[in-house]
Amino acid sequence: MATDFWASTHYNRWIVDRATLKQARVDDLQYVDDPEHLEFLAIFFANVISKLGKKLQLRQRVIATATVFFRRFYVKNSYCETDPFMVIAACCYVAAKAEESPVHIKNVVTEARSLFNHENYGVKSFPSDNSKLAEMEFYLVDDLECDLVIFHPYRTLMTLCRKEGNRDTDDTEAGELGAGIDTGPRYWGSGDGQLELQEGALQMAWFIINDTYRSQLCLLYPPHLIAIAAIYLTLVLHAPTHAALKAQRHAPAEPDAPAPEARRRSARKAPASAGAGHKPAQDPVGFLAGLNVSMPLVATLAQEILALYALWDRYKEDGAAATADSARSAFGTPGQGSPYATPGGLKRTLSGTSRSGSTGVSNVNTPMEAEAREEPAVEESVVSAAFLVQLLVKMRENRQADLAHPASGRPTAVNKMLERTQAAGW
Repeated sequence: MATDFWASTHYNRWIVDRATLKQARVDDLQYVDDPEHLEFLAIFFANVISKLGKKLQLRQRVIATATVFFRRFYVKNSYCETDPFMVIAACCYVAAKAEESPVHIKNVVTEARSLFNHENYGVKSFPSDNSKLAEMEFYLVDDLECDLVIFHPYRTLMTLCRKEGNRDTDDTEAGELGAGIDTGPRYWGSGDGQLELQEGALQMAWFIINDTYRSQLCLLYPPHLIAIAAIYLTLVLHAPTHAALKAQRHAPAEPDAPAPEARRRSARKAPASAGAGHKPAQDPVGFLAGLNVSMPLVATLAQEILALYALWDRYKEDGAAATADSARSAFGTPGQGSPYATPGGLKRTLSGTSRSGSTGVSNVNTPMEAEAREEPAVEESVVSAAFLVQLLVKMRENRQADLAHPASGRPTAVNKMLERTQAAGW
C-alpha cells in the first residue's frame, strides 16, 4: 500500500475538477427535469450503499471505500446507461476485498436482492445468479483501472486529534469511532501535539466525514482537507467545545512566566507538588492555523458541507420508520454517549448555524425572518426515494429508446464492453 498520498493513484488520477464531473453527467442531464435531481441521486445512492454495507456487516471504512468506487465508476459512465443497483452490489463486493474484509459473493447477492426487492426501491430485476455480479466485478475493476487503494479522512482525523484526557497514541473507539483505522506507522506525525477534543466532539467530526460521502467531495478534495474541514465545523457546531472556545477567548491573560533564575529559586522553596498537573490550555484556532493547508480552501469546503446538509434536509426516505434522519450516520444511535445520538440533533445544529451565519455561510431566511423582512417564504420541494427510483427507470427507458432510434436512423450499440471487445479485434 502506498504511504505517500501525493505519489498515489488516488491523488494523481482520481482527484478531478468540477468540469470533469459536469461532463460525466452530460447524458443524464438530458433525461431529468431539474439538474438538482442528480444531486439527490448522489445522496440516494450513498444511503443505499450504507444500508447494504450494514446488512453485510461491513466496517465504516469499507462502506466509504465502496462509495468512492461508485463515484469513480460514474465519472466514466452515466446513470441512464447502466444499472446502478448492480454497480452498488459490485462496489460493496470489491471494496470488501480491497479492505481485506472479504464477503462471499453469494451473501452479497442474497442481501442485495433482499434489500432492493423489499425496501422502498422495488427493484425486481436484480439477478439471483452469482455470475452476473462476478461479471460486473470485472467491468468495475476495469473502469477503476485497478486503482483500489483509497485514502480516507478518518486516518487524518485520528492522527490530528485525540479524545480529551486520553494520552495514548493508539486509535480510540467510541461506538463506531475509530473502527477500521489501520494501526501502522504514522505518516502525519508521532502523535505529539494532537488537538484534544471531547468524546462528543470527536464523534461529531467522525460523523461529518461519514456524511461527506453523500456528495462528490471525495472526488474534488484530498482526504486530509475533508478531515480538517470536519474539525473546523466541529469547533463551531459542537456546543460544549464552542462554549469552551468563547470562555478561553474572554479569559484574562495569564501573567508572563518568570525568568529562568527566578523560577529555579522559587522551585527550592515551593513544595514538590506545586504546579503538578498544570498545563496551558490548548488553542484550537492556533492549532488549525499552524497546519500546512490553505484555510480559505478549508472554509470553502466547510460551506460545501453545510450546503450538502441543506440539500439533504429535503430528501426523505419512503416507507421507513422515520424520515431520512434515521438513516443519517451523523446522528449515531442511542447509547453511544454522544450528545448528537438523537435523531435530528446534528441537522438542527447545522441548520441553526447556517441561518445565523456564524460560520461565514450566507444567511438562510426562515419563514419568521422572511415575514419580519416582509419577504415571502420560499418552500422548497421534498424529494423522496420512490421518486428517484421512478426517475432512474424513466431515464433508462428514454435512453434506450434514443439509442434504438437515433436521429441518424442507425441503431447505436448499448453494450460498452462489447464495443471494447470489437475494437480490440476479438
